Amino acid sequence: MLTIIVIALVIALFVSALIVVRRREAGPRPVVIEPGGRDSVPTMEGIVAVPAPADEPRRTPLPVILVHGLFGFDRIGVPGARFDYFRGIAKHLESLGCHAHAVNLPIAASVPVRAEKLMAAILALKHERIDLIAHSLGGLDARYAIAKLGLSKHVRSLVTIGTPHRGSPIADLMLKGPLDWPRRLVHTLGIPMDAVEWLSSQSLAKFNDEVRDVPGVRYASVVGGIRDARTSVPLALKAAHAYMRKVAGPNDGLVPISSQYWGETLADIEADHFAQVGWRFSMGNTFDALGLYAFIVARLGDAPAIAMGPGQSATTG
Repeated sequence: MLTIIVIALVIALFVSALIVVRRREAGPRPVVIEPGGRDSVPTMEGIVAVPAPADEPRRTPLPVILVHGLFGFDRIGVPGARFDYFRGIAKHLESLGCHAHAVNLPIAASVPVRAEKLMAAILALKHERIDLIAHSLGGLDARYAIAKLGLSKHVRSLVTIGTPHRGSPIADLMLKGPLDWPRRLVHTLGIPMDAVEWLSSQSLAKFNDEVRDVPGVRYASVVGGIRDARTSVPLALKAAHAYMRKVAGPNDGLVPISSQYWGETLADIEADHFAQVGWRFSMGNTFDALGLYAFIVARLGDAPAIAMGPGQSATTG
């Protein structure tokens, strides 16, 4: 079983950067972002959305910065093709009138190092105010930059998707369990693995005590995972998903659902860790990632509608 988990984990960590896939997929239903009443808020199958106040006017979308997770990238190219980590999402948001830009961070550096790079990338864009949408580890980078590096001056909202705010059992296994040896092996091959040390349950408990939410910044989360037995799980995530389901309950293949809540809950989605950024690696996966991000941007124009996970507060997550 441990051998299977090791193989699945390695595949999961590298698949986004190494796999070249071209599939003809049905495009998502068109979604329009526009200020105005409740009817202009995008909705789609598979998303349970938290209603926004009907009497609050929707503001014009700010520029959106997309922040990738562990072993992620902004865009990679191979002969004849180019691939985005956030697959087609920036282009889709641009077509709806929202400027979107994906940043490129060190793939597996520590959170402080990645946060510094994130800060520099955002300052270089020279936007006065932005909204951040961060996936997985990127959510921790963004929280650190906002709280510790002064990025709060430029950020109106941070939305995290599939972020392990309370750690991941897989990281626990890699640091103090039977998966420590493959982590050290990868490190000896010259691939930095510092980020893993920031993803354990113990590390995140300390992180949450020290990295506090900044007043004036809106914190929200999209919580994703596989709850329905009929939902297919990508092969690369099957073993990890099964293991975490036993020890932590429903999860997205890399992060338990219970670990993903932070601030408001904008949406609760049935989607694995890859599908959350637009990559479909399992048969029958029809999750509409483009619609999700359009939905998020529209919600960021609303006043906060508070809905937390169990045991959370609006200020501490």
